[in-house]
Amino acid sequence: MHDGRPHPDTIVLIHGFWVTPRSWEHWIAHYEARGFKVIAPAYPGFEVEVEALNADPTPVERLTVPAVLERLEGILRGLDAPPILIGHSAGGVFVQLLLDRGYGAAGVAINSAPTEGVAVVPLSQIRSTLAVLAHPSTRHKAVPFTPEQWHYAFANTFSEEESRRLWERYHVPASGAIFWENALANVTPGKQSTWVDYQNASRAPLLFISGGEDHLMPPSVQRSNAKHYTPAVLTEVKEYPGRAHLLPAQPGWEEVADYALEWALTHAVARPAAAAATTG
Repeated sequence: MHDGRPHPDTIVLIHGFWVTPRSWEHWIAHYEARGFKVIAPAYPGFEVEVEALNADPTPVERLTVPAVLERLEGILRGLDAPPILIGHSAGGVFVQLLLDRGYGAAGVAINSAPTEGVAVVPLSQIRSTLAVLAHPSTRHKAVPFTPEQWHYAFANTFSEEESRRLWERYHVPASGAIFWENALANVTPGKQSTWVDYQNASRAPLLFISGGEDHLMPPSVQRSNAKHYTPAVLTEVKEYPGRAHLLPAQPGWEEVADYALEWALTHAVARPAAAAATTG
C-alpha cells in the first residue's frame, strides 16, 4: 500500500431480480483473470441452477429482503478485509443497504432499483413492471417475465434473437412480495426494508452506473437516488448511452466492468473487516 490507500483484493457481485448469480458469469471470469477473488452469492434458495428455479419457484415466493441481507452480511463478516461491492438492479439496493451498515471498501450500483424515499417513477418503468403490479394477486407469487416482457424491460437495445437467448439462459421469476413492498415503501408508515440513512457520513463511497436506454430503471432513477445522499461522502453517477438494463451482458460490458473496478479501487476506504449492523 505505497499510496496509503487500501487495495481490496476481493469483489462481491450481487445479482438482482429475474436473474441469478449466473448473470455475472462473464464478470467473474474477467475479474478473476485480473487476480481478484470474486464471490457471487445467491439469494437464499437461489443456489440451484436457473432451470431448476424455473421448474420450482418456491424459493422465490419465500424470499425476503432481511433474509437476503442476512445471507450477504454473513459472507462479508467472514472476509479478512472489506471487499468491493458491485450490485445490479435489486443488487444495487443491497449494495446501498450494506454500505449503510458499514460494510465494503467501496460500492457500485449498476442500473439500481431505488431505495426508500426515491419517488421518481418513469413511464417506461411502469410498463416494465406491469407483470408484477398490474394485479394485487401477484403480491404472494413468483412472477416471471415472458420473452416479450424481458425484451422490453431488460434487453430493449438487443436483437430479439439475442434477447430470447439471454432470457433462456438467465431468466427466473421475481418475488412479487418484495416488489410490492418496495413499490409501496414511500407511502407506508415507518422505515421499510429498503430504508437507508442518506445522511450517514461514515459509509464507503458509492458509484451509480446507469444505462442510458434502460427501461426498467432509467437514468432518472439513478440520478434521483444519488441526490438523496449527503455530499459529505463521495457519491457519483456514470451514464452509458445506448445501454439497456441487462448492461452486464451487453456487448461492451468489459468497459463497464473495468470502469467500475478502477473507480472502486481509486476511492476505496479503510474500515474494519466486519462491521456490526447499524440500521434496522
